[in-house]
Amino acid sequence: MEAFTLPDFYLPHPATINPNLERSRTHSMEWARQMGMLDAPTPGGGVVWDEAALAAMDYALLCAYTHPDCDGTMLDLITDWYVWVFFFDDDFLEKFKYSRDLTGARAYLDRLELFMTEEGQESPEPANPAEAGLDDLWRRTVPLMSNDWRRRFITSTHNLMVESMWELDNINRERIANPIEYVQMRRRVGGAPWSANLVEVAVGAEVPAPIAGTRPMGVLSDTFSDAVHLRNDLFSYQREVEEEGENSNAVLVFERFFDCSTQEAAELVNDLLTSRLVQFENTALGELPALFAEYSVLPHDQFGVAAYVKGLQDWQSGGHEWHARSSRYMNERAITSPGGSIGGPLGGPTGLGTSASRIAFSPAALGIGLRHRSRQQAPPLFPPVGHLPLPDFYMPYPIRKSPHIDASRAYAVGWAREMGMFDSLPGVEKSGVWDERRFLDFDFAYCAGMIHADAGIDQLNLSSDWLAWGTYGDDYFPLVFGAARNVAAAKLCNQRLSAFMPLDAGQTPEPTNPVERGLADLWRRTAGPMTDSSRQQFRTAVEDMTSSWVWELENQALNRVPDPVDYIEMRRKTFGSDMTMSLARLAHSDDVPPEIYQTRVLHELDTAAQDYACFTNDLFSYQKEVEYEGEIHNIVVVVENFLGVDRMTARDVVADLMTARMREFEHILANDLPSLFEQFDLDEAGRALIIRHADDLKEWMSGILEWHRKVGRYTEAGLQHNREDGVVSDFSWQPTGLGTSAARDLLPAGSPVPR
Repeated sequence: MEAFTLPDFYLPHPATINPNLERSRTHSMEWARQMGMLDAPTPGGGVVWDEAALAAMDYALLCAYTHPDCDGTMLDLITDWYVWVFFFDDDFLEKFKYSRDLTGARAYLDRLELFMTEEGQESPEPANPAEAGLDDLWRRTVPLMSNDWRRRFITSTHNLMVESMWELDNINRERIANPIEYVQMRRRVGGAPWSANLVEVAVGAEVPAPIAGTRPMGVLSDTFSDAVHLRNDLFSYQREVEEEGENSNAVLVFERFFDCSTQEAAELVNDLLTSRLVQFENTALGELPALFAEYSVLPHDQFGVAAYVKGLQDWQSGGHEWHARSSRYMNERAITSPGGSIGGPLGGPTGLGTSASRIAFSPAALGIGLRHRSRQQAPPLFPPVGHLPLPDFYMPYPIRKSPHIDASRAYAVGWAREMGMFDSLPGVEKSGVWDERRFLDFDFAYCAGMIHADAGIDQLNLSSDWLAWGTYGDDYFPLVFGAARNVAAAKLCNQRLSAFMPLDAGQTPEPTNPVERGLADLWRRTAGPMTDSSRQQFRTAVEDMTSSWVWELENQALNRVPDPVDYIEMRRKTFGSDMTMSLARLAHSDDVPPEIYQTRVLHELDTAAQDYACFTNDLFSYQKEVEYEGEIHNIVVVVENFLGVDRMTARDVVADLMTARMREFEHILANDLPSLFEQFDLDEAGRALIIRHADDLKEWMSGILEWHRKVGRYTEAGLQHNREDGVVSDFSWQPTGLGTSAARDLLPAGSPVPR
């Protein structure tokens, strides 16, 4: 009996099939036999696969559905890759997940990575089917692509192999991830980013380097990956959770977090799947044309990107068809639609689309997407929500305060006045963005004095100035550009900010507003002593933060509540976290191996702390943002919209997410950091830097919570007072990340630096 009834899926594109299916079925079976996959022994005395098992799983059908347009030779290559990756997954399960053999698993993975060679390197002699398959595939694939693609593919293949240890560790500890952690980690351990790389191979077009790192291209890859993984989790729940004892499955994660039935959890997972598909469509249709224009992408490269996007779409629809037919999954009723059966035998349709198109364009399937879009883009503006009662916050860490807070308070108001933050501005009602009274209410020095309690007076002043500048910029953009929905002007303003961060630390243009004036001053004081390469990295991080302000304006212009995953990831940028993490990485670059910053452990440590702080601000500022500012960028609003619940229920969900992220933070400190130290053989100095960073994050979270509790800017009386003045602004930025205090290591003795 199936664990739950599969939900109705949003299938916006019809599935088609490659006419070379039978050829690849024959080829892949013979290739698997040659690699030794059909008689690979298991510790229990059986084999991982036999010929009947491989035929029933039918990976050639998967690839024929997901890559319908490539020729026979290419389909053979792609199919062999999928035979290998599924064999690797099952072989790893048999050898290490059942036995919980962490040491053996690590050695197995370390050796397997030796077969992903850089140009000019030689691989060792394969000793098992997984190594033989990877060695053969690497030699057949990498000559077709650029070195840039090879590096990206090494990263995605490394992640899906190595992060299997995260799954294994969770099984050993009987630990189930929280929803945010799970979605992030599923991208690393799941195969979809890897599949997206293979789409480039199959369509014969790489994403152009100038736009490969842009937000739209990243969103396309992430939404594709999330949708593929969520769909797989729905189909594989019974096999993974009930039969294999897996606990890395979104349905199980949602079931435990929301304390709901399996059926309800499956429906929630499907809702998130729909949301990610809609986000993919919004990006592909709404953002790519502007991206092409902004970067002057040549026509042939535009065609290449279009082929890549179509390849991702084909993968989504084809992957669903295969899941509905493969013996690997729970799918007894998956091939029946309201219009009747969508296929015959397992071999599937042989023409373009065939009856599968009935699902894609059935009224039920279309209605799923339309309902999601209408709910997402029709939130009421300025609803009188009233004060949101605050939940009990789980905060295990104490606060400390700098002895220089009063002195920094006296300094801060003078700096803000000098930068023009109290000046009147054209188009801003009654006054400027801020006045002196409001600035004193914000009390940035108090916040800085708790999150940087050990800072000297000069360091504390600079930290307070960064808080003031980031908050002012975040308020300036919606006030100056938001009311008029002038996104184009906001983009131009943002682009101009780069001129105030010269890579040669030289001259800057004459500032025309307080945002430019403040940034020029801060850049001189903070980035001036850096090396050229460090300065480039730091400027990029600041640009990422300021561009997130434009992202908020674009959603406001469309009156579109963000997708939950997109909101959480972008909220970290609007909070300034990525910028300060970059600064800290630069500070530690000579003391800690650079690859340590790419690990799952530090990424999760940072993002868990960031989410806790971001959600703190969203809970305290809910009434101010929603009722007084007409804002939609608030986690409570996002949860209300996504789950269709009232604000109190959404508040409780957010509080539970905060607690879950804090518990994860504690788990990493207690279990994952010691393992990381051993894995990288860090010396005492390196370990001390990472531990210091973790301690900084503790004080950062507790200080931010205490600041919100003590300042009066979120009370109804204070909000009404500000409304009478004509402006209500939002504090939504604080520097954080990997040990901002360590940035002083970059600068000469006595230099002020944010920490």
